[in-house]
Amino acid sequence: MLGNLERFAYRGDIHLVSRSNTEVNGRRCVGTVDELPEGIDVAALAVPRVAVLETLRGCARRKVRGAVVYASGFAEGGQAGMAEQREIASIAADNDIALLGPNCIGFNNFVDGLSLSFGPQKPRPVGDRPCVAIVAQSGGMTGNIRLACEAKGLPVSHTVSTGNEAVLGVVDFIDYLIDQAQTRVIAVFAEQIRNPQRFLAVAARAREVGKPIVLLHPGRSERAKAAAQSHTGSMTSNYEVMQVAVRRQAVISVDTLEELFDVVELLTRQPRAPTGGTAILTDSGAFKSLAADFCDSIQLDLPELSANTCQALKPLLPPFAHAGNPLDVTAQGLKDIGLYGTGAKALLADPAIGSVVISIMPGSPEMGLATGEATIPAIAGATKPVVYVLMGGDSAVAPELVTALRTNGIPFFRSPERALRAVAQVTAYGRALRAQHDVSSQQLSPIDVSVQGVLPEYLGKQLVAQGGLQTPAGALAYDVVDAEAIAARIGYPVVLKAQSSKLPHKTDAGGVELNIVDVAALRDAWSRMHAKLHTAHPELVLDGVLVESMAPRGLEMVVAVRRDADWGLVATVGLGGIWIEALKDVRLVSAELSEEQLIVELRRLKAARLLEGWRGAPGVDVRAIARAVVQLCNLLRAAPTLHEIEVNPLVAYPDRAAIALDVLAVAGA
Repeated sequence: MLGNLERFAYRGDIHLVSRSNTEVNGRRCVGTVDELPEGIDVAALAVPRVAVLETLRGCARRKVRGAVVYASGFAEGGQAGMAEQREIASIAADNDIALLGPNCIGFNNFVDGLSLSFGPQKPRPVGDRPCVAIVAQSGGMTGNIRLACEAKGLPVSHTVSTGNEAVLGVVDFIDYLIDQAQTRVIAVFAEQIRNPQRFLAVAARAREVGKPIVLLHPGRSERAKAAAQSHTGSMTSNYEVMQVAVRRQAVISVDTLEELFDVVELLTRQPRAPTGGTAILTDSGAFKSLAADFCDSIQLDLPELSANTCQALKPLLPPFAHAGNPLDVTAQGLKDIGLYGTGAKALLADPAIGSVVISIMPGSPEMGLATGEATIPAIAGATKPVVYVLMGGDSAVAPELVTALRTNGIPFFRSPERALRAVAQVTAYGRALRAQHDVSSQQLSPIDVSVQGVLPEYLGKQLVAQGGLQTPAGALAYDVVDAEAIAARIGYPVVLKAQSSKLPHKTDAGGVELNIVDVAALRDAWSRMHAKLHTAHPELVLDGVLVESMAPRGLEMVVAVRRDADWGLVATVGLGGIWIEALKDVRLVSAELSEEQLIVELRRLKAARLLEGWRGAPGVDVRAIARAVVQLCNLLRAAPTLHEIEVNPLVAYPDRAAIALDVLAVAGA
């Protein structure tokens, strides 16, 4: 550590504490922490775990302002270690000490020239160049990401290993780095975000200033799923909820280390995040087809070229070539090497195109260099992102080509799939920056839900009606005479539904009778239903039986909103009724989306064709479904003790409001 500080030419005072040395590298040592002057900025505790607490108490007595604790064996080591870590946090809190760790490798500040890491470091002055900052809970991952950035020629401003985060965590350092001038992109590896709401607030600030956060967060396996009362709750995991929440604030969530490296490079070299689709230029007809398939699989749109662009390209191409997207310049590029550059410029000029990926067959290192040198002048300084790919796997590449591309700020890839995936992520980021956040929603008066646990359906329907959703006409009956009176008032056909908080899934227990057409059928259905319920649940006491109008057939959807303990409200929408468990065609979306944004999400369902009409069935009012989602979100905002509510099915029609046929609601203290 002392070697790091000396190599970085640290200009401040350095104090050494050693029980066994009076001098190290010509610098005087004191024997105890209590011999230090008061008010030291930061103490690096290079001591074993058993000495950490007493050393930290000594730092508190000397009014040390910050501390880095490297030792491991705390919260990750069992109950005893967890208790010691809580004590570390308590000492730091009581004495206003900003503490990093324990179980970390410290930090490096390459902007100001300071290393408080126990791994050997070299100063890497960054000047005024745009940099990557790295924050990771894993010390090894911190170094791994830094090495990858350096291999790509990307300067790094800071690396921070947060370890167990007894006091300071990932969010604290992101918050600082947003205001750090040289930092252009913040790369984050986090296995747990300990303060989700603050993370979202900090991410919102990064979004506002246009400083991207690229997050790699493991935890999407089946073992991470958490069950909920509703169908939709059990179909989504905490990881998926986190993804929806952070992406709403334009955090770029990636799945792999390679994707992290690639997105970071693209945003560092070319910070203008596109909102339009991508154009691909290649010299291979085979790759043109592969690229179209791959872009479809990663939802990266390839817009049709405008008539003006096609007209500009046509005289440049051989007669048999098609001016389309992807654009194949064919082997004509061997004869006219300038075609790559002129073709790229034509694509960049098209208003529908947000970025261009040039993916070239190299032939040989010499041919690859010649093609690149002919193309770079045409794309250098472009106002839209341009990515250059030289295919051929790990085949030889002229070093001059790599240097020329990086000098001109053009990201260089060997894998077109990696390049396209990075472009897709950056395009999604650009669109998230542009997305409207001022959602116009109806402000409901506060709603008090006194019942706790699973609410019977009739109470759930009273709630959704308060939220503005339409429910079938009906009322609660306590005996068959009540049921006959209600049916006479609302008109046949009717449906009977047994009501109890202990019977959330009524159909399975025989608690639903449908399409009752007259009084005689009503009496039979009443007797039959109660007999089935007694057989299935002999001790069950009903609140009553809901008698409702039989709703017309329509498209059955599911709409649900739940309150995640960490991330807040999240909504789910999809194909409902019996299909929800069979097909699981649902989308998890932010509860902050507008009706227009929800319509876009609905059209991304696998069953989206059903919304427009299919095989003679009419289409439905998609806006009515979107409106129901907004209404349920508003309902949970107005009822803070309501944990989740699911409408399944919500029946949608071509020309009328959607109707909530069944409601499952869960409330708590």
